[in-house]
Amino acid sequence: MAPATRRLLSARFWRSIGQGALVVDLALYLHALGWHGVSIGLVLSGGGLVGAALNITIGVTSDRLRRKPFLLAYEAMCCGCALIAMGTTSAFWLSAVIILAGFGKGANGSAGPFMPAEQAWLAEAIVPQRRGMVYSLNTAIGFVGMAIGALCAGIPAFLVASLGRSGSFRPLFGLVLLGNAINFVLLLGTPELHQSRGQERPKPQPRKQQRRENSFLWRLVGLNAFNGMAVGLTGPLMAYWFSKRFGVGPAEIGPVLAGAFAITAVAALAAGKLTERIGLVRTVVWGRTGGVLLLLLLPLMPFYVLASLLYMLRSALNRGTVGARQALVISSVRDERRGMASSLNALSMQVPQAVGPAIAGALIGAGWLATPFYLAALLQGTYALLYGRAFAPYERAMTAELGNGK
Repeated sequence: MAPATRRLLSARFWRSIGQGALVVDLALYLHALGWHGVSIGLVLSGGGLVGAALNITIGVTSDRLRRKPFLLAYEAMCCGCALIAMGTTSAFWLSAVIILAGFGKGANGSAGPFMPAEQAWLAEAIVPQRRGMVYSLNTAIGFVGMAIGALCAGIPAFLVASLGRSGSFRPLFGLVLLGNAINFVLLLGTPELHQSRGQERPKPQPRKQQRRENSFLWRLVGLNAFNGMAVGLTGPLMAYWFSKRFGVGPAEIGPVLAGAFAITAVAALAAGKLTERIGLVRTVVWGRTGGVLLLLLLPLMPFYVLASLLYMLRSALNRGTVGARQALVISSVRDERRGMASSLNALSMQVPQAVGPAIAGALIGAGWLATPFYLAALLQGTYALLYGRAFAPYERAMTAELGNGK
């Protein structure tokens, strides 16, 4: 494995620890400050919309320029936002840093709106046949870090006596600061093969290849709308949902989410192996179909223990295939379009995903605790049904080209 690949995988780990802590505790922290469910959902939605706006610009620009400076800028920005969050309870400033840095989204260690540059950089030294495995490893590493962070989310329970209910959450932003500071130093010394093209025009490509790539990207954008909305309805507010449904706090929720992340890491590694046996598309379809069935059952669970176990299994099946999906996107376009393709992939997820928390927050706040799950199951069921039909032909064509040495 190339040194740059190892460093990018390491950066994923350090970044994910703080993200894991905040996906458990951020909504609970805002609730402790007196925020209503609608307000919590809106600020998380705002972070998604800002991230989506930055995403496409960064992806396209990083294809023409270098990718490394964008990652360094992201790490520095998150350090600054974490410092502000540690020092204030102002609704204005907390909203600003949550929206800007994307805190609380549980991004599995990705670089937020700068992820297209990260994904394109990671692909540089990996042969196409190994991308499913390496991107699944990248996903697994992120979930391991998220699991550690989720365990750290129980820290406020030990600090509440000395710092108060809301004050006990604020030291968790120190985890974010530490992880991003380590990453800044780590990435500063990481080599990048991709060179700036400046104003140079890209080489013309055969029309058939251009049309095939464009068709793939349009299908991707359309399908991601279903998946993004489903993720937004259930992902960012799971800790809040557990709290409202079963009356539990971070000491109980943290270990459950940590367990879910750890199991998902194992599932991601298994999915990586599976991609080399049955292909990227079938791996995604199988995992997503199983996840939909468990999502339908989750709100019916009468006890926290049962709901927790079902949530862990559903997370493993559903999110364990993230690396396979990313590998398919990266492998379906040329190098000079990888940042743009990653941007479209993320953007088409983030816009509908940003709407989800506002809807889910309002529904949960009104006592409609099961509705977000059923809406999400309908959307993800549609996604799983259409994914294989949409992308299996592209994977077959890609495999045939590699077999012919193209």
